[in-house]
Amino acid sequence: MTPRKLNVMEAISAGMAHELETDPNVVLMGEDVGQAGGIFRTSTGLQQRFGSSRVIDTPLDEKGIVAHAVGMALYGLKPIVEIQFSGFIHDAFEHIMFCATRYRWASGGQYSCPMVIRSPSYGGIKGGFWHSQSCEAFFVHHGGLKILVPSTPEDAYRMMIAAVRDPDPVLLVEPVPLYRAMSSEIVLDGEPAEIGRAEVVREGSDVTVLTYGPIRHQATAVADELAADGGASIEVIDLRTLIPFDIDSILRSVKKTGRVIVVHEAPLSLGFGAELAAVIQEKAFGYLHTPILRVTAPDVPYHFSIGDEYYRPNAHRIRLAVQRAMEFEF
Repeated sequence: MTPRKLNVMEAISAGMAHELETDPNVVLMGEDVGQAGGIFRTSTGLQQRFGSSRVIDTPLDEKGIVAHAVGMALYGLKPIVEIQFSGFIHDAFEHIMFCATRYRWASGGQYSCPMVIRSPSYGGIKGGFWHSQSCEAFFVHHGGLKILVPSTPEDAYRMMIAAVRDPDPVLLVEPVPLYRAMSSEIVLDGEPAEIGRAEVVREGSDVTVLTYGPIRHQATAVADELAADGGASIEVIDLRTLIPFDIDSILRSVKKTGRVIVVHEAPLSLGFGAELAAVIQEKAFGYLHTPILRVTAPDVPYHFSIGDEYYRPNAHRIRLAVQRAMEFEF
């Protein structure tokens, strides 16, 4: 099979198209996903290809979209729903966290709720505070939901397929800044990603950097620069899956380096980095040479469109964290 060069947006579309083609129970629904092809044009051509009964334009109602998808999933369909921006997902929180995630447990395993919630996320597009959110921490607390975060075209394609095929609800946190910013060749073979497996993007021996989403690429660039300058040797791990996350890969790296920095775009307090720090402290405290550091957004709402460069973590802040970790003494 000949590889195709796709960007992240095209890879997501290819994953959806594959599942619509191979499984008649898969449907796609959301605001403008049909005739317009989605606000980012991620579903361009899918309604024309599969029909309006399977690629469904909905009213502007996030709660209603997810509620209908829950009902569809309980009756045997596999809905993919698009929330145009994760800044609007909170209206659907009740139906995601207190309906979709609960039916398997409430029914003693008799019913599951196989559905995908697509949540375009993250800053960097000068979208202001409604269109730049990192929503993942809201959804990790109660269980029953898997959370996947692609940061490459390959992951975007294979995670979409894995999400559709999973028997439980999956939140796909999509990296809007990367939609058109990076491309790679992908073999469109329909193979899903392995949920729960992190990727060691770059091996190192001095510091472990745990990250996910678009900021992975800045962390990797910093690691490459420090290595070229004869500085610290940084191991960069892209978590890829937040729930369930790959604790084995994390602990292997921590036991090797003894220093940990968590980098994410969401605010600091009760962000996903706090959970990672707690688990590492519980399971690998004796291997740590320094306190666990976090490089995150501040605990304030996302800025207006002129504030992207001030709000989001950047290469300079990551380098400073590496310096603090390397210079720390008890």
